[in-house]
Amino acid sequence: MAERLPAPLQPFLTWLTARPAPGEASIDRPGTAFVIRALLWTFGGCGLSLVPLLLGDASVLAWLLMPLGWLATSCGLGLFQVVVFHHCAHGTVFREREANRRVGRLVSALLLFKRFEDYQHEHMLHHSPKKLLTEEDEFANFVLGLCELEAGRPKRQLWRQVAFSLVSPAFHGRFLQRRIRASLFTGDRAHDWTGRLAWGGAILGALAIGQGVAFFLAWVLPVTVLLQAATVLRILCEHRFPEPAVMAVRDRAFVCHATAGVFPGSMPPAEPATSPAGLLRWAGWWLEMLALHLPVRLFVLVGDAPCHDFHHRRPATRRWTDYIHARQNDLEAGSPGFPSGYVENWGLFAAIDENLASLAAQPCVPTAKEASCVLSDATTYAGKLSVGRVS
Repeated sequence: MAERLPAPLQPFLTWLTARPAPGEASIDRPGTAFVIRALLWTFGGCGLSLVPLLLGDASVLAWLLMPLGWLATSCGLGLFQVVVFHHCAHGTVFREREANRRVGRLVSALLLFKRFEDYQHEHMLHHSPKKLLTEEDEFANFVLGLCELEAGRPKRQLWRQVAFSLVSPAFHGRFLQRRIRASLFTGDRAHDWTGRLAWGGAILGALAIGQGVAFFLAWVLPVTVLLQAATVLRILCEHRFPEPAVMAVRDRAFVCHATAGVFPGSMPPAEPATSPAGLLRWAGWWLEMLALHLPVRLFVLVGDAPCHDFHHRRPATRRWTDYIHARQNDLEAGSPGFPSGYVENWGLFAAIDENLASLAAQPCVPTAKEASCVLSDATTYAGKLSVGRVS
């Protein structure tokens, strides 16, 4: 892209694809910049969604603002989930540990995320090679439990289950019930009542002024169904299941094989747009980039989600705020401390397809106890895993 497109487009392409141009300079930004960005996207999107609802006689053009508002609000909520809440758990958004804790607790109470301390504990286990991709891992628990995907099932069936979950009211109901229980009924009175009073006050206030429908469409729908759909797609592209022999060793090579970068974009046409055929190919490429990969970047692969593999290699680094260049620099340096380089996918659905294929090829998912066993013969352990499915 850097070779075939005008230089002024490169900053946009760098953000969209989460890959920098060769030699592109790093960008130093504080973690608080992502908090501000999340607020602007969230409430700017709510404002767009409210325009046709508050106008007395809205035009068709005004109603088109609502899906754009949903997309913007979902982007902001995703930034709160993937970036702010997540990196507060790592203590790297703010300099003070207490500031990370307070913001994390507030976000979890208001947006119906798991209570911050519970999430932080489970997420630290997720970064342990002994727990990652076991039944006690938050990722595996989500994929195998809530999404009901099973190791060893044909990939086509897994895709069918994913598609069904995205549109199933029963699935979204279970997901929301799980979120409410983990956020508002935790036994932590201060945390629980912060969320209960905020949500109760917002609902009663909207009903009192006769804007219950507007509140539901502009806020409740994005926080529930849309955020949950984006979460499913994002989590499914985060990790893949390596071969049983690699799973057995549970070392840094396992971490390398279990994650991959996921970049929105595709190779631009080789020929110039000076001929009718070349112009048609370039038009098709721009259509794909703007109509498919751009919405994916805003709805699913928000923030540093495309570089999730870098995060698992360097979970405590504060360089995550410039994740695009930090991952590239680590890649070019040979990823010091790890036995193999980075793996990448171009396109969200290609990444999910590969990850589902890895789950389909997996005889079972080991328990944390099995994963922590120190066995010198990985082949023997792989044979052990192939006997039956762990329920």
